[in-house]
Amino acid sequence: MTGLAGDGPRLWGLVAAELWRRFRQRLRAGPLYRWRFSGMAPDRVLIAPPDLRFSDPLIAEEIYSGRFPLASQIADTAGESPFLIKPPSPEWQSSLHGFRWLRHLREAGTDLAAANARSLVNDWITLCGRAIEPPAWGAGVTAKRTIAWLQHSSIVLQGSELPFYRSYLRSLSAQIRYLRTIAPDLRDDDVRLRARIAVAFAALSLPVSASSLRAASRNLGLELDRQILPDGGHVSRNPEIILELLADLLPLRQTYANQAAEPPTALVNAVDRMLPALRFFRHEDGNLARFNGVGATIPDRIVTVLRHDETAGRPLLHATHSGYERMSMGHTTVIADTGKPPPVPISRNAHAGCLSFEMSSGRHCYIVNSGVDNFGPSDYRPLARATAAHSTATVNDTSSCRFTTSGWIREQIGSPILAGPQNVPCERHDDKESQSFTASHDGYLSRFGLYHERRLELRENGSVLQGTDRFFRNRGKTPLPADNHIVDLRFHLHPDVHPLLDGEGRLMLMTNQGDSWIFTCEQVAPAMDESIYFAGLRGPWKTRQIVLHYPVAEFPELTWYLTRTGLGLWSQGL
Repeated sequence: MTGLAGDGPRLWGLVAAELWRRFRQRLRAGPLYRWRFSGMAPDRVLIAPPDLRFSDPLIAEEIYSGRFPLASQIADTAGESPFLIKPPSPEWQSSLHGFRWLRHLREAGTDLAAANARSLVNDWITLCGRAIEPPAWGAGVTAKRTIAWLQHSSIVLQGSELPFYRSYLRSLSAQIRYLRTIAPDLRDDDVRLRARIAVAFAALSLPVSASSLRAASRNLGLELDRQILPDGGHVSRNPEIILELLADLLPLRQTYANQAAEPPTALVNAVDRMLPALRFFRHEDGNLARFNGVGATIPDRIVTVLRHDETAGRPLLHATHSGYERMSMGHTTVIADTGKPPPVPISRNAHAGCLSFEMSSGRHCYIVNSGVDNFGPSDYRPLARATAAHSTATVNDTSSCRFTTSGWIREQIGSPILAGPQNVPCERHDDKESQSFTASHDGYLSRFGLYHERRLELRENGSVLQGTDRFFRNRGKTPLPADNHIVDLRFHLHPDVHPLLDGEGRLMLMTNQGDSWIFTCEQVAPAMDESIYFAGLRGPWKTRQIVLHYPVAEFPELTWYLTRTGLGLWSQGL
């Protein structure tokens, strides 16, 4: 972490760029430009695009009763409009204004659900539709709402009278013009891409000119080329963003086909790359690997999206542009972070997890990173982003990346990664008997003069994972001095894993059902410590972590093993 001393000029440059971007965005949304949002509204909706997201008619009943289960929290409106009550959290409020919950009302398919949907949309138009203010008019929220209103227009307009029909189309048209106007001044991240997606949906779903459709398709294609990497990953290096974008891009591709319109080549190519990438990050238990901002995921959502992967093949083992490696043998999967942080302007949610890994076997994850609690207190975010929350090494209990900590500056630009690994070479070594890679990073070079190198090898049909961690100077040519640098090698355990000692004093990793694994290290005795798993569906869980604590000068190279074994008897719980 850092203050202003060493990074002052860079920080002030980022602040100045962000303030200028906000000024341009406010100018575009202000009185001088607001006339652009008004104008003639379309007279009908041509097509309701499909929605791939999970829907539940029971949630529709909850919403009708005034209880809104959004963003892992439930708010009871007690008969008031949900747009007037005090929200339980900013995430809940953003989810409310995003209107993705309309899919549950559509799934119910009743006249009552349609009337409820129409009433809630009318409430929003009346209470929030005129004043362009956050959070209702945040770019990401507006993009989600626009897509949701188009996808579920059939349930919203079912049985509606002409005044509401016209009001709905006027509001929808204004939101589309708003997104089209502010999109150039949005941050170069997934929010801007989603805004382009929303405008493309609108150009297909509403009666617009051919030039408007061409412009929407062209802008979408340019944004996809900027943000989707050649291996299908997202420039943010967050695997969950791939899932979220595919849930919009797949219906958009289908909408192009339904309207007999030519989709942009970039859209077709991006989807074809992203589907294998999503499969790359999927563990044996169906969840996504917890890297760079991934929180709790629902396996059924991933399965729904992957049904559109026509290849339905085995995932790739290399994601060199995204900076990840995957090893898979038998029923064991290992996924590792072997990349440097994303560019500073889009690293606000990136983690200091270089050379961390996760391991799953059968239907269980064993070694994990802590992940994030997407809907919990923001106080947890710095802890979840630190290197210590990842299954890798820390030196002197220090993260391999430095984040912004100044309060005022964080309010302006968030907390991007200001410094971290810049050179992360990685070599892959696969044969018929094993899969392995060797990678290193220089994240500790400037502060401690050390490189960290990690070699992981999966062999014996996935029954043995061997790891070797090495610290060195000058690419191994200079011996380590007898300094006081202390290394902590951490292996965070999934909450479903129970560490036990067997009769021989070996550290066993057990689940209620599934494989058991033995962790061994002959050079340093493994210790157990408390940990927090932030990526639980119900919020953070207490869990445990294995820690190898040692002076680097004494053990510049250290080897450890995870070995699958049969079920047995255990004498002592840890």
